[in-house]
Amino acid sequence: MSERPVIRLRPKSRPQAIRHGFPWVYEDEVVLDRRTRKLTPGSFALLEDAERRPLATVTVNPDSKIVARVMDLSPDAVIDEDWLRDRLARALQMRTRLYDAPFYRLAHAEADGLPGLVIDRFGDVAVMQPNAAWADAMADQIAAALTNVAGVSTVILNGQGRTRGLEGLAERTEVLRGTAPTGPVPVQMNGATYLADVMGGQKTGLFYDQRPNHAFAQRLVAKGEVLDVFSHVGGFGLAMLAAGADRATCVDGSAPALDLAQGGARAMGAEDRLTVLQSDAFKALEQLAADGRQFDVVICDPPAFAPSKSALEAGLRAYERVAKLAAPLVTPGGYLGLCSCSHAADLTQFRNVSARGIGRGGRRPVLIHSGQAGPDHPTLPQLAETGYLKALFFRLD
Repeated sequence: MSERPVIRLRPKSRPQAIRHGFPWVYEDEVVLDRRTRKLTPGSFALLEDAERRPLATVTVNPDSKIVARVMDLSPDAVIDEDWLRDRLARALQMRTRLYDAPFYRLAHAEADGLPGLVIDRFGDVAVMQPNAAWADAMADQIAAALTNVAGVSTVILNGQGRTRGLEGLAERTEVLRGTAPTGPVPVQMNGATYLADVMGGQKTGLFYDQRPNHAFAQRLVAKGEVLDVFSHVGGFGLAMLAAGADRATCVDGSAPALDLAQGGARAMGAEDRLTVLQSDAFKALEQLAADGRQFDVVICDPPAFAPSKSALEAGLRAYERVAKLAAPLVTPGGYLGLCSCSHAADLTQFRNVSARGIGRGGRRPVLIHSGQAGPDHPTLPQLAETGYLKALFFRLD
């Protein structure tokens, strides 16, 4: 048996949840004595149940509400570069079966057995987000395993975002292997060209999770005008231009993101069919309505309005407001797509506020399709947070 530190569940905790695949242990579920509180964030320990029976090898962070994350159900697992290579090889095998080109999410945290670690691949470049203390501490070993398993030459660490703060991790961005690209990386998806800013863009530079929802939106348009609100680098707008839309308008608050959208349209030969509008999305929706504008397809893909349970009520109100403002902008018989990446808001809640908002906007909705993230973003059934993305497509009469 390993000589690593031991942390123990409280008597009323449920060890069967861990045995059945739940990957987190919260601070109120373990004995947090002086010894446990002194453990280094990101270190590894043996998790035992209240009867001192071994459960799993975990990584510990006494500074987080998630005190322990399951790394391996073997109590004797050694978390080293060999272990990392094995996990990454399994993740890579599934992606290469699913995708013809090396552009995808390579590791999706807990769902790929790599708690808190996200890795997106852009051809020969991998961008990793170590959002758990262990992954931040082992960043160099992860980079080495990535180059060995996936054959990438450049590995970039993007240590930005709210999740790292919850783990007590400082923000940082650095190149761990190879050389940073001199400009945005072009990515082909669904016949469209996107430009990913892997050094300075949002998250890893591009959102792969919406790929199947972009493809569904393409089926709704053969021509006509489309509106993509909270567009980032042109996700839905560029996809629908590639499918034959006459014109697309992309609305976002970020000028750099819109510059990348224009660059993607230029690479597709569709620059003259794209209009960009830098604006607060709510103000833009109100102004477009005041101008009497309507579009054949309207998509709203906002940031997470409900990133936590405490923000749920306000987040649901914001989603309802988006639906209310967007509905009048859809031509009769046209389509409205509404998205949520808030794991705190489940599908039923999001569907209900979306329908209510559309009704308050004076339209009658018929739900024609519900979408989720692509298969390179697998869902761990025991952890709702891994199934965060929801996309609803309505036909408005």
